[in-house]
Amino acid sequence: MAYNIFEDEAYLEYLHGFITENRKNNFERVLENRTKHFTVAVEDVYQLHNTSAVMRSCEVFGVQDLHVVEAKYGKRIDKEIAMGAEKWVDIHRYNSNQDCINTLRAQGYQIVATTPHTNDSNLDAFDITKPSALFFGTEKLGLSEEVMQQADCFLKIPMVGFTESLNISVSAAIIIQHLTNELRQSDIAWHLTPAQVLEKKIDWARKTIKDIDFVTQRYLEQKALV
Repeated sequence: MAYNIFEDEAYLEYLHGFITENRKNNFERVLENRTKHFTVAVEDVYQLHNTSAVMRSCEVFGVQDLHVVEAKYGKRIDKEIAMGAEKWVDIHRYNSNQDCINTLRAQGYQIVATTPHTNDSNLDAFDITKPSALFFGTEKLGLSEEVMQQADCFLKIPMVGFTESLNISVSAAIIIQHLTNELRQSDIAWHLTPAQVLEKKIDWARKTIKDIDFVTQRYLEQKALV
């Protein structure tokens, strides 16, 4: 089996020599609340700040992965809105909705279309037991027919006013916060696996250490001598 640096516990110990104890403790604290049980997908969102705000909501509420379909509008992230969240959330990019759907299904997720126009499931009644990919659509048109037709179920936020929809970033924040809060109060096995925790500790440590390529090369040289 090929050597994978993100599976090397000794490498993590080596990196710990370059970060503070407080940073290590913060990694532990945040990872204790991270999950892949739910993941989020955004479909060709035109307004850049909305995708960035969704990413920030994922980070704040503990969703580790964000899937972004970029068939039309390019590969950009507004770091001012994301406020550093792009360091801590894993971004997966796709050229089409179908590629995104196929990938998530292969990973065991059901496809959940968020829309105010169906009666399948209000937020409070959503079944949180199944690993779910929550799809959010564009600001004006909502989700595409491609996603709607392949969705396993639909999810909507209960509303009592005249307006039928919310901005995508607001909708995503409400749904992600609600579902992750429900998840943490359940007995579902929603935590990251030990291997996933190790991978993220190494990844995050690498992103916070200056001259990480030089540091890594020094480690590999020392490892080769053992």
